[in-house]
Amino acid sequence: MNQTDQPSCQKEETIVFPTYSGSTCCSSGIGEAQPDRPRLDQDFVIGSVSTPAGSVPRVSSQLEWRDHWGTVKARWGVGRMDYAVDPGLYALGNPDRESPVLVSANYKMSFDELRSALPGRDLWILALDTKGINVWCAAGKGTFGTEELVQRIESSGLNQVVSHRSLILPQLGAPGVAAHTVKKRSGFGVRFGPINARDLPAYMDAGFKATSEMRLKTFALRERAVLIPVELVETIKPSLIIAPVLFLLGGIGGPAGFWANALNDGSFAVLAFLSAIVGGAVIHPLLLPHLPGRAFSAKGLWLGAAVALAVLFLQGSDWSTWAARFGALAWLLIIPAVTAYLAMNFTGCSTYTSLSGVKREMQWALPLEIGMGVSGFAIWIASRAIA
Repeated sequence: MNQTDQPSCQKEETIVFPTYSGSTCCSSGIGEAQPDRPRLDQDFVIGSVSTPAGSVPRVSSQLEWRDHWGTVKARWGVGRMDYAVDPGLYALGNPDRESPVLVSANYKMSFDELRSALPGRDLWILALDTKGINVWCAAGKGTFGTEELVQRIESSGLNQVVSHRSLILPQLGAPGVAAHTVKKRSGFGVRFGPINARDLPAYMDAGFKATSEMRLKTFALRERAVLIPVELVETIKPSLIIAPVLFLLGGIGGPAGFWANALNDGSFAVLAFLSAIVGGAVIHPLLLPHLPGRAFSAKGLWLGAAVALAVLFLQGSDWSTWAARFGALAWLLIIPAVTAYLAMNFTGCSTYTSLSGVKREMQWALPLEIGMGVSGFAIWIASRAIA
């Protein structure tokens, strides 16, 4: 790597944080627990800041190629469950005792989004141990929660680093954090900042006041599109089994020999199955607000029916025989079932669903999808037998 690939301060710079005296200085004494600090050898750390609580890793708001590449891999499910930074206190820029303290998850994509949104700012970032899960999901699971926040304040020695007693938390972490309990147990007050990290500069410059737009969680096309890769990855393993089976079953029956039938009918079966996956994992997220129905599975059924009709039309088969009619009926059941199932899976990625609503939907949708899929497969096998 040449000199232009990274900041000149990379890895070598240590900033000395001035110590202070008086009753507010609570540096550890003999027999007291030492602050728990993140490692300085993490590849995104560019130096350190010396504080009364020890050396704190220093990070930059400028993301490097390895950070972007890590995000790409995580989006495609590669190492996604292990994409985390060490929990603890970090310094962004050149913070001092008066600098704000922002709290984040230790999921690296969340951590990177926060620091990259604050160029030219001097502040502290306290990364909670959310087990590598993003803020919103971690708040629901309890790892971005009151207990972890209180313990991380203590273990990081934060009260020795800053003179104020105020924390800024992301709004999406609010379900997991009881602000009054944090204040009572740690002495630190909690402010809930905007939903999006990109709004933090304006929020801080306005005296820590959020506009109504900063409190609104959107789910726009771009936000839905970035979730598509991981949805596709989830279908790869079962598809690697199902597709060859469909190809070989397509060789059974038919007017020609086994391999000729497989190349013709088996290939169509594979393409029809893949079209159902594309419908549920790609087209559904893109068209989500425009599809009829409220339940995601209902949206998937409508979309799957349209995909099935398009696939059968493009096949251009002669439906004058019973075998062809049964085959068409089979895919009119299979494709919507698969598309609806994958569409229902997308519920967990959305911003406007509830646990009780999901449970109610699954009670009727899952049996329907299984019934349609099994019935369609049985009819397709029967169509092969009479062909």
